[in-house]
Amino acid sequence: MRRMLMGLLADSHVMSFEHIPEVVSQHAAVAGLTDVRVYLGDLQRDLLRLLVSEGAPPGERHPAELTVEGSVAGRAYQYGRVTAGASGPDGRHCWWIPLLDGTERLGVLHVAGPDDDEGTLEAMLALASLVAMLVVSSRVTSDTYARLSRSRAMNVAAEMQWQLMPPRTYSDGRVTIGAVMEPAYQVSGDAYDYATTGNIVHLSVFDAMGHDTAAGLTANLAVGACRNRRRQDAGLADLGDAIEEVLLEQFGHNRFVTGVMADLDTATGVLAWTSRGHLPPVVIRGGRWSSLLACPPSHPMGSDLGLPTTVCHEHLQPGDRVVLYTDGITEARTSAGVEFGLTAFVDFLIRHHADGLPVPETLRRLMRAVRQHHNDRLQDDATILLCEWFGPKTQSTERAAPVAGVPLVHE
Repeated sequence: MRRMLMGLLADSHVMSFEHIPEVVSQHAAVAGLTDVRVYLGDLQRDLLRLLVSEGAPPGERHPAELTVEGSVAGRAYQYGRVTAGASGPDGRHCWWIPLLDGTERLGVLHVAGPDDDEGTLEAMLALASLVAMLVVSSRVTSDTYARLSRSRAMNVAAEMQWQLMPPRTYSDGRVTIGAVMEPAYQVSGDAYDYATTGNIVHLSVFDAMGHDTAAGLTANLAVGACRNRRRQDAGLADLGDAIEEVLLEQFGHNRFVTGVMADLDTATGVLAWTSRGHLPPVVIRGGRWSSLLACPPSHPMGSDLGLPTTVCHEHLQPGDRVVLYTDGITEARTSAGVEFGLTAFVDFLIRHHADGLPVPETLRRLMRAVRQHHNDRLQDDATILLCEWFGPKTQSTERAAPVAGVPLVHE
């Protein structure tokens, strides 16, 4: 295992994204691991798509695409667990191992090994961790990755938004954060953001007027202005006014953005937030009940109405989940005009929380339900940002990442 990892690390410095499968397979063989295949999740996390080395000669045929729902590989992806697959014709044991960047789900790794023991498991987990790092370090400059992760064409506004957003999953032992945006290939005016500094976790969601490229530009400008002023140590009450100043400078009174900006003190559990004409946050407590966090809203940013900004506070309990969202979630309608609605939205989150699902999987299933409710044709952007706080001194008990010693799940 040591030779495998050292060799792969040495080659990684000059490795392109397209050559990951070939080079990984070569070094995995040193540790007795064969049939190594890298499958990466698509943008909506419904499919796992095979990464093939550029110019690789035709070999054994493997599925180019696997569904997350109803496949062994998909089960490993959904639950973040090493999952045993069917044994190969040569009798070697096969596994599917989640590929994770921290807690962001990238895809799965298929590996075959000679033995079903702790040493083989440790070698596979170490290999999967390094493969995930290689994917993350090289994907940002790879159009191949962008094409592999897309099932259809993307509009320009969505291209900008996905480059702007932080990863859809984050965890550091104090909080787990998950986010989703739909329609993934046509999103325009929605945006989310989060960041940490010391004990503070910043959360924000924005919804720009319109459903065009100009809405995407407006949302990008709002996020950029918010980050700029935060990093100059501006207080929460001042962020909205700072964003409005930039919007007015660029667009006059022709564009506006609603939003919620919040700071969570992870040492105390105090959540502070402001609303700029946006829907109120939801807190889910104990996985059993929820409440809307009322706060007097100020005017949408860019409308220049001069209303005062109020900073409101809520003391969270360990395990609480704070949910920020846009109206595209609750107002998604069927062809008959039936809204998905706030009640169904919150009930879905509570029910899947009770099932013990990781935050990213809960949100994936929720957005799938929203799309199905609307026959996969959302008329407005729909975005969710969910943050679970574990407590002042509590490490996460939600083990999204596989670790050495994790039990195999046999299918």
